[in-house]
Amino acid sequence: MAEALKDEIVTVFGGSGFLGRHVVRALAKRGYRIRPAVRRPDLAGHLQPLGMAGQILPVQANLRYPASVARALEGASAAINLVGILAPTGRQSFEAVQAGGARAVAEAVKAAGIATLVHVSAIGADANSPSAYARTKAKGEEAVKAAMPGATIFRPSIVFGPEDGFFNRFAAIARMSPILPAFGADTRFQPVFVGDVAEAIARAIDGTIAAGRVYELGGPEIKTFRECLALVNRETARTRPIVGVPLGFAKTVARLTEWLPGAPVTVDQLLLLEKDNVVSAEATAEGRTLAGIGIRPTNLEAILPTYLYRFRKHGQFDARRIA
Repeated sequence: MAEALKDEIVTVFGGSGFLGRHVVRALAKRGYRIRPAVRRPDLAGHLQPLGMAGQILPVQANLRYPASVARALEGASAAINLVGILAPTGRQSFEAVQAGGARAVAEAVKAAGIATLVHVSAIGADANSPSAYARTKAKGEEAVKAAMPGATIFRPSIVFGPEDGFFNRFAAIARMSPILPAFGADTRFQPVFVGDVAEAIARAIDGTIAAGRVYELGGPEIKTFRECLALVNRETARTRPIVGVPLGFAKTVARLTEWLPGAPVTVDQLLLLEKDNVVSAEATAEGRTLAGIGIRPTNLEAILPTYLYRFRKHGQFDARRIA
């Protein structure tokens, strides 16, 4: 049950996306007034039922246009930047969105005199990475720290949940393809539940965790790419062979196909798979994790069956569905 409405307005850049809708829900339950700042407010109607009447009001903003960012922050007491892309499209480049966009938000927050900023980056952010995605995530972090030293930064591993782009994607492939391709089959991930990430962000807005730190968010288990695909097979009641694809070969194919609409993978994404995507030992030792801030990470097995059942041959009526 939601708390009584508060006076504080929280601007959430990227509030209509996969993580955004869960963040908006977590904030709404706490009684905040929420201003999702998105490129297409007309497509953000799905956020309205997450709160009370008048509690959630989407506004237009594009991180490539600083004036729109400043307008979205007018009267706000806190801001969250969730904007990120997995592949560039048109003018939405890695540099423009993840580096320049993060800088624009942080500088606008500073100029508006807002004290609380939460920025979502990613495990693997590295200024020296061969991946443009990872390099621009690192540049975005540095820009945020330069403008707002007290900002809280979260670095999640692969985020899973009902609308995710990872398990849903490979479950769809399993439905159509005779095999499941494992690019970098032994690369390790630490999948983290979207609800846990949203709760961590909401606690940062509440001020109940230490600000000015970089938190690394991972689930309770570390899984290889191959093990993740095995879970897809199990939850979709399929037996697709999991075929390891060498990254070198995959890059060659990706260079020829990544420009096509709906390409399965890009060269940049394959570069990310050259390195494990797990919480560091330093973050664990220093308490900069979900457990460190008092959140018990949710298991994959507790959530995957609730949304991957639709990829089974007979969907929710499949006799082999796990109850």
